[in-house]
Amino acid sequence: MRILIIEDEMTMNRMLSEVLKEFGYQNDVAESLADGRYYLDIRNYDLVLLDWMLPDGDGIDLIPEIKEKRPKTAVIVVSARDDKESEIAALRAGADDYIRKPFDYEILQLRIEAKLRYGGSNIIEIEDLIINPEEEKIIYKGESIELKGKPFEVLTHLAMHKDQIVSKEQLLDAIWEEPEMVTPNVIEVAINQIRQKMDKPLGITTIETVRRRGYRFCFPQKA
Repeated sequence: MRILIIEDEMTMNRMLSEVLKEFGYQNDVAESLADGRYYLDIRNYDLVLLDWMLPDGDGIDLIPEIKEKRPKTAVIVVSARDDKESEIAALRAGADDYIRKPFDYEILQLRIEAKLRYGGSNIIEIEDLIINPEEEKIIYKGESIELKGKPFEVLTHLAMHKDQIVSKEQLLDAIWEEPEMVTPNVIEVAINQIRQKMDKPLGITTIETVRRRGYRFCFPQKA
């Protein structure tokens, strides 16, 4: 599970990041609306923790954008505003929950778990192919496909950006925690494993190489 924290107060965002890691969640931290939009463009998130007051605008203005692009991504607004009107405004904007600062981190964890448990799923279904990012499972025509780790994450990211060309640099930034520490050929290795373990045995093509530009998810194109 991956969570995006959009919070401009450095002590708060650092603490949130550390606590979420202890709870087992991968996370990224953005300190403005612009940074939040950048991360939302390159990565898929199960949940967004969103501060209201940010240096370049109101956090709740981002909620409709998140819901349009990723309707199954949960959004929890975390705000120092403690009036009823603000909570109503956030929920009407599309937030799934509203938590007032200061808050107890254990309570926050339970609220996050509740939203991830009962919220929408990010399962991808295209004809006979089902990709379940939450459980790292792939099913094709009712049969499970064994593909784990980075190859699975590469396939999932490309499927989530179906019909878009995604460069190696974008894939590295989206999937690897420290992309500057690995070489671009790890993408080629992952793509090759997808083709060898999935495409070739099933007689399908899921990923197309676009010369000098990157890769595109192209299923249900036949091999």
